[in-house]
Amino acid sequence: MDVTPLRAFPQFRRLWIGYTISQLGSQLTVVAVAYQVYLLTHSSLDVGLISLCQLVPSIIGPVFGGSLADAMDRRKLLLISNVLVASCSVALAVNSGLRHPAVWPLFVFAAISTGFSGVDNPTRTAAMMNLIDRENLVAASALRTLMQQIAYVVGPALAGILLGAFNISVVFWVDVATFGAAIISVFSISPSVPQGGGTRFGIDSIKEGFAYLRGRQAIQGVFVADINAMVLGMPTSLFPAIGLVHFHGNAETVGLLYSASGIGAFLGASLSGWTTHIRRLGRAIIVCVVVWGLGITAFGLVSNFVVALLLIGIAGGADVISAVFRSTILQSEVPDRLRGRLSSIQSAVVQGGPRLGNTEAGVVAALSNTQISVVSGGLGCIAGILLIGRLMPRFAAYDIQLAVRSLAEIPIED
Repeated sequence: MDVTPLRAFPQFRRLWIGYTISQLGSQLTVVAVAYQVYLLTHSSLDVGLISLCQLVPSIIGPVFGGSLADAMDRRKLLLISNVLVASCSVALAVNSGLRHPAVWPLFVFAAISTGFSGVDNPTRTAAMMNLIDRENLVAASALRTLMQQIAYVVGPALAGILLGAFNISVVFWVDVATFGAAIISVFSISPSVPQGGGTRFGIDSIKEGFAYLRGRQAIQGVFVADINAMVLGMPTSLFPAIGLVHFHGNAETVGLLYSASGIGAFLGASLSGWTTHIRRLGRAIIVCVVVWGLGITAFGLVSNFVVALLLIGIAGGADVISAVFRSTILQSEVPDRLRGRLSSIQSAVVQGGPRLGNTEAGVVAALSNTQISVVSGGLGCIAGILLIGRLMPRFAAYDIQLAVRSLAEIPIED
């Protein structure tokens, strides 16, 4: 893997390390919330409805957060958002420590936390990408993706261990503690004011971000491809039922299912050095999404737990490479003054898509069964990305070398 940004840019390195730790804690909470809801309700539909409750905050948070990130010191905004998200984890920990934990706080505070995280995510992306030069965009995108995958691997597996050894409340308190690393890392970087001093926060600023998408099929394709993969091929709301019922397992089994995709993604990101040599990123994204869909489809058809983990891992590896290419297209096409707002749209897609997908998977499973839900979603994902490639030829044919050469001739204010 190309780790040049970590070596050459100390502030990028410190922010990367701090957020890797805090993202790990966030994954503990993701698993703990789903696990506790299933224990209290014994319903995969209810687990899927958590994602539905998070849907609106996952869209509103990034949209307004991106406008804020382009209007003020991104360092200050990161500090505020981290404290707010940590406060939600405190509330979940307190509820879980009660003799009879209530179900509603799991839905309410998970949704509120999602909204605050939606402010944090585009701000962090804009701040990190502003700490490196254009030549290291692909490597920085891969490292940023690796940061998330480390959390996806270690977080769910650690959650399974903690849930088996202690109780759910402990998992939430560990998450609270990890936010300290992110806050310290943010304090260690310089103020991060957007290029040109920033754009005034407000509806007009948000509209300007969306207006930038008009006529830019390459960026549109990045978002549509991700929505297709996550809405149709995201079965994680079914993991508690699959782990406990289908595979007759326990908390550790559920944790392994949640972490398997992250393990594959971690390996994919760790070996992503070759991605810097790929020119046709649109075509590469389509191939990656097809592999993701095939992995999910096969996962829904197997009865062996080890094979199931392997298939989810393959899907996760394909997804992370797709994420590297998608992020590279976005960061290459967007000037810094709009980076927060366009990153916010990406964040809304990345957060909202899986939540819609989890809801869809839960609903289909409730109407049929978990196997039909998983298999139909995987096949639908494959059909969808092939259709996208057909209907969006400029996205499918996107060439990074030609794009960068063309953008180099455009003044930065454009």
